[in-house]
Amino acid sequence: MPTPTKGPRLGGSPAHERKMLNNLAAQLFEHKSITTTVTKAKRLRPVAERLVTFAKRGDLAARRRVLQQITDKGIVHELFTSIAPAVAERPGGYTRITKIGPRKGDNAPMAVIELVLEPYSPKQATVKEAEVATAAAAEAAPAEEAPAEETPAVEPDVESGPQEDEAQAAADDK
Repeated sequence: MPTPTKGPRLGGSPAHERKMLNNLAAQLFEHKSITTTVTKAKRLRPVAERLVTFAKRGDLAARRRVLQQITDKGIVHELFTSIAPAVAERPGGYTRITKIGPRKGDNAPMAVIELVLEPYSPKQATVKEAEVATAAAAEAAPAEEAPAEETPAVEPDVESGPQEDEAQAAADDK
């Protein structure tokens, strides 16, 4: 469970805040994206990500722990069967909060919180692929570039030789 917040709670009592966040998490899993205030979205993120982590485990104990918080079996089933396999490779960060404009009635700052269901591409694997490609290119490049480097080095010597002879002959004539 995330660390308890200091100061005013959402709703009034800690129990009411917990129930409200569990209901928001259930709606997030059902609709994949919800619009709420920025404060509620920030408070919802750790609750929802913890539930997704339990769903990724997939065992009976994890399902029962999730059912303690979300009482709708249909939503829990969807969480375990469709959402958890979609984020199985992702090590964390299952939600994304995007701020939108203020609410028309009371000017409250609004945000969209959504599940990140795109395929995960780890940066480390991308970096390793780039290093392997660079190493392969470096091994192939010196074999091709070595003759090109040697040829210009030899040609100026050959060209400079006759030029020097002509310059010496002109100097001897004077």
